[in-house]
Amino acid sequence: MPVQPEWRNLLLQPRMPLNSATLHRRFLATDRMIRTFLDGLYLVAGYLAGVFLLIIFLLMMGLSLGRGIGINIPAGDDLASWSMAAMAFLGLAHTFRSGEMIRVGLITDRLRGRSRWWFEMFSLVIGVGFVGFFAWHAVQLTYDSWRFNDMSQGVVAIPLWIPQTGYAAGLVILFIAFVDEFVHVLRGGDPRYEKPPATTAEEVVERAIQSGV
Repeated sequence: MPVQPEWRNLLLQPRMPLNSATLHRRFLATDRMIRTFLDGLYLVAGYLAGVFLLIIFLLMMGLSLGRGIGINIPAGDDLASWSMAAMAFLGLAHTFRSGEMIRVGLITDRLRGRSRWWFEMFSLVIGVGFVGFFAWHAVQLTYDSWRFNDMSQGVVAIPLWIPQTGYAAGLVILFIAFVDEFVHVLRGGDPRYEKPPATTAEEVVERAIQSGV
């Protein structure tokens, strides 16, 4: 009799059905992997925002000191403005997830229980829609700049898609953060973009100092 190939024997073997416990463990492992990736993404975006803040400081110091000694940084103002845009947009997702983004709670702070949950979901849907709209058009603008080879009009000609990538990436990451938070709250979790109420007077003072009040 002809011998069946080994790979064919493996395919013909019946597979054991997965039980609910195995599926649950795989789901938890996948969920932890996605959570680690997303938290790392927000943290990296925050670090990049810090790097651009440092670049702005160095450029401004160079421009200020350079005027006194006759040294000019070509397109220094343009580079500083592009770095400021990248810093602002790349830091949005990390700021949002850290609970440091300005949040007006005139209505949500008065609600409790299921009513608050429904209002949080409504707010997240509005946020996902608006941020998704801006992220889509930011990516489209950056793509068009690359496709048409648009160049800056300053002293140094730089392809515009390079500085535009910073704010487009920041909006995309913020959109991911909003969708992430929407799924989290939909599954019954507490909003992570909102800090818990202060329990001590020292904590109230510390938050007021951090907010610049």
